[in-house]
Amino acid sequence: MEEMTFHYSYIMIVILLVVGLYGMLAKRNLVKKVIGLNIFQSAIFLFFIKGAIKEGATVPVIDPELGVEAGLYFNPLPHVMILTAIVVGVAITGVAMALLLTIYRHYGSLDEHRIMERMSK
Repeated sequence: MEEMTFHYSYIMIVILLVVGLYGMLAKRNLVKKVIGLNIFQSAIFLFFIKGAIKEGATVPVIDPELGVEAGLYFNPLPHVMILTAIVVGVAITGVAMALLLTIYRHYGSLDEHRIMERMSK
């Protein structure tokens, strides 16, 4: 049981990955696919943030009591990368929603099968 609580966050990340992947692959509505993409992205962000945690480490400001050994401090790079990835994810979602609006105006539907039928005519 102790191992289960230790890996609880990773189990939740895998659940989010599966839900997001299911939303992207199994749903026919394009808005639901974009929502699945956002859930999948969030799981990846959580995975990187969880992987950057170091037990017993402190903020990356050199403390005279601790010295300059790098192993005693958090690495801020993963957090900065995730912050950038969040901004890129929001931009991707905005562009996707604009494209979906254009698709809806042109084809009158967001169901991928109906769109493919209307494209083939």
